[in-house]
Amino acid sequence: MASVEVILKDKIASLGAEGDVVKVRAGFARNFLVPQGKAFAANKGNLRQLETLKKVRVEREAKEIEEAEKTALKLKRLKIKLTLATGQGGKAFGSITALDIQKAVADSSAKVTLEKHQIVLDKAIKSTGTFEVPVKLHAGVECFLKVTVIAADDKGGAEESDTEE
Repeated sequence: MASVEVILKDKIASLGAEGDVVKVRAGFARNFLVPQGKAFAANKGNLRQLETLKKVRVEREAKEIEEAEKTALKLKRLKIKLTLATGQGGKAFGSITALDIQKAVADSSAKVTLEKHQIVLDKAIKSTGTFEVPVKLHAGVECFLKVTVIAADDKGGAEESDTEE
């Protein structure tokens, strides 16, 4: 199989970030990367432009880390309260998933938008209590979100809870 080296102009999840010189199959470069404007051939003239792309990459990564740290500060202060439907004897119907937490954070006063995959839940929450849920905002920025799960009685109303801090 023929392969060629290209210089990436944009961040591509499976290949690398802008300024990276990567080896890909010739057809992928010819049919997708170059026509879409995501890469260009790695020849002597283009390699001189590499420094400019690396500067852009450093600026973008610094900005992403700064934004992630700001978001982490907001999330550390945020306390999410979710209701879990329960029946007689406290048996849970359903569970609290990353999607539920994502929606609760979006609806909160912090006005933070998270993606579902950023919320790291090993398994769904199926009990009441207070949980520290890890949130991975960037490769080097991770924080914990405090989630309080209260039980709802079988009539649909939430039981009184004095866990508010």
